[in-house]
Amino acid sequence: MPIVVNLDVMLAKRKIRGKELAVEIGITEQNLSLLRTGKVKGVRFSTLEQICQVLECQPGDILEYIPDN
Repeated sequence: MPIVVNLDVMLAKRKIRGKELAVEIGITEQNLSLLRTGKVKGVRFSTLEQICQVLECQPGDILEYIPDN
């Protein structure tokens, strides 16, 4: 998959647990887990915005495009 989710990296850098982030942005831990593993087909901009607010980062810090070779 050419889009890689680096949410775990940002959580580690900010020293925030997934459970804390889920509570802060108002989604279930299960849905956050699906996002962290890249098993979702899409993410709402509002959710991405909330993640960026809590983690004090940019969308590009979380989502990365890696072309297939």
